[in-house]
Amino acid sequence: MSSKPGDRKNPLAKAQRADRNRKIAIQAGVAVVMVGLVAAIGIGLAMRKSDDKSTAASFAPVVTHDQGAGAVPANITSTGAIRIGNPDAKVKVQVVADLQCPACQMFEQNNSSALEAAVKNGSAVVEYNIISFLDRASNGNQYSTRAANAAYAVAAADPSKFQDWLASMYSQQPKENGNGMTDDQIIAVATAAGYTEPSVAQDITSQKYVAWVGDETKGVFATGLKSTPSVYVNGKAVTDGQTLMSPNGIQSVIEAAAK
Repeated sequence: MSSKPGDRKNPLAKAQRADRNRKIAIQAGVAVVMVGLVAAIGIGLAMRKSDDKSTAASFAPVVTHDQGAGAVPANITSTGAIRIGNPDAKVKVQVVADLQCPACQMFEQNNSSALEAAVKNGSAVVEYNIISFLDRASNGNQYSTRAANAAYAVAAADPSKFQDWLASMYSQQPKENGNGMTDDQIIAVATAAGYTEPSVAQDITSQKYVAWVGDETKGVFATGLKSTPSVYVNGKAVTDGQTLMSPNGIQSVIEAAAK
């Protein structure tokens, strides 16, 4: 589909096109996940169908994981999210993202400061479900999966540094259909964010949480989620593109929810 000449200079239009691409990619990813699961356990998988809305009214994935297949990361919620901040905060923000997703990068670059501030001042807790469906965009190097594994590795070590790490990862996001970052490059980002423990580098190179990432991704797909980033504030989907992709756009939603 060709874009209008003015769209090339319009960040919102660019985000909308990227979001459409994410939706197509997720639909393809869901199909792959379903085929793989059926092959693995020999039964059909009935995934909850969407009611034709862009996102569900609330977001609470159920993650089914066999610990014999791989470790479960520390510091995650019952829905498989990386929780940052006070769980008793009045506002809960949920963010679903893939680290290879350009629209997720745009959301992060516009809203990371607002999310970090909300955590620091106690007005909100932020929960990140980092999923992987864009391995196809890294020339077989599985960057999406390896980056998601790293997300759970650093969060398991110290959640307080996670948002800084996430911002750095997005600032260095590889182009789609490139080779993605190497493990050494991912480790360098982690080290720069303060994750200097040898165990973090080991968990990244050993892909300690890859099986978990796969099951987390299946659980997220099963909610009917259709696009990334998907953002919820106190269980309500934020669907306005201007809010999601404008500088600190999420701040007004958090402030309204806190009243």
